[in-house]
Amino acid sequence: MTTPSMSILPPAFLTQPFAHRGYHDLPAGRPENSRAAFQAAVTAGYGIELDVQRSVDDAAMVFHDYDLGRLTGRTGMVRGLPAAELATIPLTGGSEGIPTLSEVLSIVAGRVPLLVEIKDQDGALGTDVGPLERAVADALRGYAGPVAVMSFNPHSVAAMEALLPDMPRGLTTCGFDPADWPVSAARCAELRGIPDFDRVGASFISHDKADLDNPRVAGLKSLGAGILCWTIRSPEQEAGARRVADNITFEGYAAPLP
Repeated sequence: MTTPSMSILPPAFLTQPFAHRGYHDLPAGRPENSRAAFQAAVTAGYGIELDVQRSVDDAAMVFHDYDLGRLTGRTGMVRGLPAAELATIPLTGGSEGIPTLSEVLSIVAGRVPLLVEIKDQDGALGTDVGPLERAVADALRGYAGPVAVMSFNPHSVAAMEALLPDMPRGLTTCGFDPADWPVSAARCAELRGIPDFDRVGASFISHDKADLDNPRVAGLKSLGAGILCWTIRSPEQEAGARRVADNITFEGYAAPLP
């Protein structure tokens, strides 16, 4: 069996703050994960963190939730509709439909770093992955700008290693409270220790700010892993997080640029 090599994370990912789901501002007409939010991040000089879900016809759609309700007012699941129909559903607070990953890549055009979170499609962080990862790889293949991929599901990250072995990749991580996850308490305890970091050839984690005192985080940092964190919502939170984290994903304020 081939052992994955650690992917190399470009330096900008450790210095340029990432706007969470774009530099969104709903009163200003920029919903999260919208084209307007991404353009605003580029204009401000921030990196962009975004989420991808799968449409029924296996397109990578830039959307956080599994269900359409919170962000569009429509009922149903993202993966229950084709990309063409999802593109016509306006995001609440804006006039735009749901974009594809390829559309967002065209907007950003390599001007700022992109951090792409692949949402778990298995439902329990298991092995039922593949179609969304292939769609993400197809969109990213040939993209010339700085980009890295990550997921809570280590099987998703392993799939990306097989599809795009040179693409920087990491694990989205947290304290894995069993009350918040559809997996057993034992599995949550296992995931809390971030056991898959080496197996998937990760070069970074993006960790919950509330769990940055996890000894495993310090251990990975001492081994040279990049430590990002989510989601920072004030300068005070940022100051605390930066005692451990190299960089932040933020929202709700203007994070200082390097």
